[in-house]
Parts: sequence; C-alpha cells; structure tokens
Amino acid sequence: QVQLVESGGGLVQAGGSLRLSCAASGRTFSSYVMFWFRQTPGKEREFVAVVGRSGTFTRYLDSVKGRFTISRDNAKNTVDLQMNSLKPEDTAVYYCAADLGGSINPRTMDYWGKGTTVTVSS
Repeated sequence: QVQLVESGGGLVQAGGSLRLSCAASGRTFSSYVMFWFRQTPGKEREFVAVVGRSGTFTRYLDSVKGRFTISRDNAKNTVDLQMNSLKPEDTAVYYCAADLGGSINPRTMDYWGKGTTVTVSS
C-alpha cells in the first residue's frame, strides 16, 4: 500500500515558478515509477511527467518540455515537479501517481494522491 500526498500548489503570475512535492508512504517507493498528471474541469486527466525508478529516466508532455523538471529522492520517498515559466494554460489540479509496472495509462495507475491546485494568472 502506498499513500501519496501532494503539496506546493498555489496562485502564481504568468512567468513565475512553483515547486510541487509528493510525499509517499511505504517501504517500496523505489519500486514504483512515479508520475505527475493534471486535470481541468470537464477534461480527462492529462499526463505531465514521469520519472523512472532510479530517477535517471524522465519524459514530459510536449507543452511543458524545457519548463518543468521532475525528480525523485528515494531516500526521502519524495517526487517533485519544478515548474518554471508558468502559463495560464498550466492552471489545473496536479496529481501525483505511482505505478509498479510503469504504465502511463491513468485508468490503470496503482495509486493516486488527492491533488494540489495550481492557478496561473495572466
């Protein structure tokens, strides 16, 4: 069982930065591929970034490449999302997720956090 708790959301002006953090419980954190997704009202949950079990593998949604950086600390059981040059279209609820098999499909993700809200004003 893994519990995920996100933090770090808030209101920021366009061009600003935020750092989201996800704290995970459990002793097997390093076994999980970790993700960040985001969702806006009326839309499906959207993949944002993924980091592999050791932290060396990362992939991003095209629209956030070069602006967002995902990282993990297996000693602290945390995964972070550094978001720079934020745009109003980045406004969403951001969710941390974990999957043992590494599937990107949100419908089969093993565990989800409850989300943290990011609002970017223009």
